[in-house]
Amino acid sequence: MMQINCPWCGLRNATEFKQHGEKPPRPDVANATREQWADYLYFRNNTWGVVKEQWFHSAGCRQFFMLHRDTFANKAIRSEGDVR
Repeated sequence: MMQINCPWCGLRNATEFKQHGEKPPRPDVANATREQWADYLYFRNNTWGVVKEQWFHSAGCRQFFMLHRDTFANKAIRSEGDVR
């Protein structure tokens, strides 16, 4: 089972968290085309290796944070604080 280090609660079991996936850069609201918004909302890279994902500690402090995770080994590498 994967262990995730919550920036506020410490090391916890992965079942306490909800994954929200990659967080791509948001397009410029004033100048973005429909295609850019569609890419932002619906498409992800699904990278094989180390990715930066947004996670939510649903069974704990209920905070969002960024997690660097190795998708090949399914292992949490490091976490970063509040993203909202």
